Amino acid sequence: MPNKKTILSGMQPTGTGQLHLGNYEGALKNWVKLQDEYNMYCCIVDWHTLTAGFENSVNLKDCIFNVAADYLSAGLDPEKCAIFIQSDVKEHAELHLLFSMMISVPTLTRLPTFVEKKEEIGLDNYGFLGYPVLQAADICIYNADFVPVGKDQEKHIWLAADLAKRFNNTYGETLVEPKALFTKIPVVPGSDGKKMSKSYGNTLMLNESAEETEAKLKRYFTDPEKLRKGDPGHPDICPVYMLHKIYTPDHEKEIAPPCKTGELGCVDCKKKLAKNLNGALEPIRKKRLVIEQNKDYVWDVLKNGATRARERAAAVMAAVRSAMKMDYYK
Repeated sequence: MPNKKTILSGMQPTGTGQLHLGNYEGALKNWVKLQDEYNMYCCIVDWHTLTAGFENSVNLKDCIFNVAADYLSAGLDPEKCAIFIQSDVKEHAELHLLFSMMISVPTLTRLPTFVEKKEEIGLDNYGFLGYPVLQAADICIYNADFVPVGKDQEKHIWLAADLAKRFNNTYGETLVEPKALFTKIPVVPGSDGKKMSKSYGNTLMLNESAEETEAKLKRYFTDPEKLRKGDPGHPDICPVYMLHKIYTPDHEKEIAPPCKTGELGCVDCKKKLAKNLNGALEPIRKKRLVIEQNKDYVWDVLKNGATRARERAAAVMAAVRSAMKMDYYK
């Protein structure tokens, strides 16, 4: 472990907390691979969730459990990575406060995420404005070398690196300047053809039954020009075919050609996808059923993960206070 680089990753326990196919393919599946190569901290960011729903904190415990259960069922190993709840490590908040004094309001209001969500869902509270600063603290409190993200999150990693650099220039070399670990994230379309997201209500959830998944796939948008079997299709614009690219190994031979000629209709195409997708998710679903029966195990994983996370965060925070000459009793 000492010679390994450090990674920090996290997800919000939004909605019911259950993760969907986009979460899995876009991040979680990759984390499972990375845990063997890096010293990993996998966080459930409950404070971030309150940004857009502070009045719904009563639901957080169940949501957190569901995220943790999905983490474990997907293959994250608590022996290899620390799985924990953000608010269990108070150092996140302390570093966030110090970072907030080192950044201007105009810088935050120019960030794409703030602009987009302010217009899209009307978020303009103080917590949302400072969301990227807390995110930077999440990363830097572990002196994380890398953060696995898609290209759309690059600005937030840049901000974390900039704040770490600003701190170092002011108080001396203390914090690691994190870098984005760009991953090839497949576009996982929802039932309406948009990017899969809980906010759009277009998701395929990891813990759904095979029957529920097949029923949802039947309602998926397809090529708008392919109205019935026999019509020539255009697989490259079809959300169902995008999923075939992930779950059907021979999609270029088995799906695309007969779709283009009209030989393969959308009903049969979706049935093939349902079979392959359910086959891929079956081990995860079976494991989750076992985990759900042992809730104490999940909470123990989170408690133990928090202990490991606090140890690292406390050491970094002690170095921060020392660099700022705020360790007054020494």
